[in-house]
Amino acid sequence: MIIFGTRGYLYQLAILTLVCGWCGNPAAHTLRKRVTKFTLFFVPLFPFSTKFATQCTFCGGEQQIPKEQAEQLLAQHAAAQHGNPYGEPQGQAGYAPNGQGQNPYQS
Repeated sequence: MIIFGTRGYLYQLAILTLVCGWCGNPAAHTLRKRVTKFTLFFVPLFPFSTKFATQCTFCGGEQQIPKEQAEQLLAQHAAAQHGNPYGEPQGQAGYAPNGQGQNPYQS
């Protein structure tokens, strides 16, 4: 007897701030990837379905998105996390104009 079937895996890729298409509120959205794999004797062998979706944390509305859009959102999220989203020059936080490297707010 051969036992085969499928198993689903859900991966949370990022948390993004977007305007929800369902409720219209700017809220956090989770970017998720759902992978369905073929199993043989309960051992996952290969994926045969991959879907991407965003889910609003305010209203719970979920919207499936194409792979290209998911990759674009993930790239924007990575750039915002590793870059400087506010446009300030890197390395200027904590800059002491007196050149001594001390915190100007300490007494």
